[in-house]
Amino acid sequence: MSPTNITMEDIRSAQDRIATFIHRTPILTSNTFNKLVGCELFFKCENFQKVGAFKYRGATNAVSQLGPGEAVNGVATHSSGNHAQALALAAAIKGIPAHIVMPRNAPLSKKEAVAGYGANVIECEPTLEARESTLNQVVKETGASFIHPYNDERIIAGQATCALEIMEKIHDLDVLIAPVGGGGLLSGTALTARYFSPKTRVFGAEPSGADDAFKSVKSGHIIPSVNPQTIADGLLTSLGDKTFPIIQRYVEQILTVDDEVTIKAMKLIWQRMKIIVEPSSAVALAVVMTYTEHFKNQRVAIILSGGNIDFDKIPFR
Repeated sequence: MSPTNITMEDIRSAQDRIATFIHRTPILTSNTFNKLVGCELFFKCENFQKVGAFKYRGATNAVSQLGPGEAVNGVATHSSGNHAQALALAAAIKGIPAHIVMPRNAPLSKKEAVAGYGANVIECEPTLEARESTLNQVVKETGASFIHPYNDERIIAGQATCALEIMEKIHDLDVLIAPVGGGGLLSGTALTARYFSPKTRVFGAEPSGADDAFKSVKSGHIIPSVNPQTIADGLLTSLGDKTFPIIQRYVEQILTVDDEVTIKAMKLIWQRMKIIVEPSSAVALAVVMTYTEHFKNQRVAIILSGGNIDFDKIPFR
């Protein structure tokens, strides 16, 4: 039995549906990195995506599928990061309201970005309970449709289009690596590989200080993220009941890395490739740097998931 209802056709349809709204982001290579890690690397640069992250793919796919009766009341979600901005912009383009619940301690720059897209920002206490209860109240008052940041098949299918673009351009790919937080990107990536390039092995990249996905896959059930400690603030959430079964079935392994290596990888990307990525993106390269024997002499694609960074908290000089 398949762990999901998402089909090959759903991913193709998502690609067609969002094509006119998103950027088809570039894939970069670097001889420096190839020599450093002993394999051929391809960097899929979602840091160049609209709103600076892959999240715009899923948000656009979800918003585009709302029926007239749903769209009229707009959309709502809770998010402190890239999904908030992605949903706000997707809603603005569709011309519908967006209500975004954000913890009061979220970076001011992110709150301003969400508000700048025309969304209604509702602040709450920085706890999951507060986020969910505030969201429920917003949905009750507005009638808006809740778009989950990752545990939604429309979101997963949208995120899957990132890997599909890689498959269409890079052939005979041995490995595909994506960071994992809630699992929307990794589950979509795994499905794309399964359907379009079955010989390509998919790995998840996760901080060792927020290794709930690693523990969940190992134990066979979802282990929630509790008090995660990592610089990769985009990877703090737990897997969902839609993302976990896909990851469990189709992802070869979740590999964890220390923040020290992630910071080194992030700095190298900035220095050598001259592009800005956030720590959550650098985790994927950190995996290759840490587990070099896993990938030696292979063709490896890495998804650089985003480039939204708090410049007051850059972890290197």
